[in-house]
Amino acid sequence: MHSSPSLSSCLCACAVSGLARDPLSGPVQQVSLRCSTGSVRWLFPRLALRLLLKPNVASARPAALCIKASRASRGAAVYAERAGELQLLVEDGELSEQVHCVRTDGARGAAIFLQANPQSDFRRRAVSFRYELLQEKSIGSKAACRPCSDSEILQAICTSDFVVRGSIRSVSHHPERQTSVIEVEEARVYRQRSGIFEREPIMSGHWHGHIHTPLQCHVKAGAGQFLFTGAEHFGEAWLSCAPRFKDFEELYYLARAAQHITCEFPID
Repeated sequence: MHSSPSLSSCLCACAVSGLARDPLSGPVQQVSLRCSTGSVRWLFPRLALRLLLKPNVASARPAALCIKASRASRGAAVYAERAGELQLLVEDGELSEQVHCVRTDGARGAAIFLQANPQSDFRRRAVSFRYELLQEKSIGSKAACRPCSDSEILQAICTSDFVVRGSIRSVSHHPERQTSVIEVEEARVYRQRSGIFEREPIMSGHWHGHIHTPLQCHVKAGAGQFLFTGAEHFGEAWLSCAPRFKDFEELYYLARAAQHITCEFPID
């Protein structure tokens, strides 16, 4: 099915037209993507499109592929290709902007397969989504609702995309996206990869931001200070570990005394 000799290439943001098909490509148009994160827009979707994800970083062997479709995406279903089989990620016309993830084949890399809806008028349709290839350390805890172990907490403060101390102002639930959102206030940011957490407009020096969790975890608001850690996906913060700060302090001091810490943390 994928024996086409025609393979075009994109970097991170790729726009493909179903009208500009190579006559030698057969029913499947093929494109190679060179970034571990990026976006795809398939205009006038016809027949099928296969996206081969081959990041330029040779040492990066992704453990998972995540897709987040645009709410306006129409005209094709999106699949992950694993071991020669197709696994449905996003149905055609799915209205939610839920993030869908699947483990990759390791050394085989990752591929996305789009099947155009033959009943749809391709001239009025466009399929658009963002994708991310994740390393092993960035997955797993996001989907797990259990509390982190002591060793996982000590590892999280060293490797997470964000490490933030703060209080919970509110928790909102969004069934359409299958997520819950924790609003964090009076925060201190120890580390963040991008600008998800921002300073309050008042001259308090505190930070404010939102952290996402799966709806199935049934997160509730709690009193006191927490240490929030996690990964950033598609410009959003996703929770991994969130111990109460006083419990984390006790854990950290004991681990440091026993020389069981892998990085220093400023607890003052």
